Amino acid sequence: MDVEEVRSVPGLQLDRYLGLWFEQGRLPLRYEDDDATDVTAEYALADDGTVRVDNRCLDGDGEPTQAVGEAELDTEHAGRLRVTFLPEGLRWIPFTHADYWVLRVDAEYRHALVGTPDRKHLWLLAREPRGDGAVRRDFLETARAQGFDLSDWIETSQSGEVVAI
Repeated sequence: MDVEEVRSVPGLQLDRYLGLWFEQGRLPLRYEDDDATDVTAEYALADDGTVRVDNRCLDGDGEPTQAVGEAELDTEHAGRLRVTFLPEGLRWIPFTHADYWVLRVDAEYRHALVGTPDRKHLWLLAREPRGDGAVRRDFLETARAQGFDLSDWIETSQSGEVVAI
């Protein structure tokens, strides 16, 4: 099978993408426990045009964890953002923003596949705590076609609650 290049969506309606997403699964991350549960990401437009990113979960010990960051849209590629979770006073430092590409989103903005162009990071997000299995398989096939190795894929356990901090 020929592997596609990693491609972001050609257009992203940011106003529809904003809001709360429940993580359905991910590739392992060094800064998140493999057994983290109730993982959510909430995106909100800030006054300066950037996007506030509020990630929450229960870590492997069941403790609430929050990471707040900032994303900027790539003006040349609507489906691509640059994200940082550094403290506000350090966000000016060069090379501290990570690529965050929306690889696929359904027409209703109910499911999204997000990854990095180096294929090291991948997330499947849904507006509901428990996404549709057929949609999940279809979206993960998109990831495979773009060359993502899903052998270490982690299914995220969701209780349906948003972690309170």
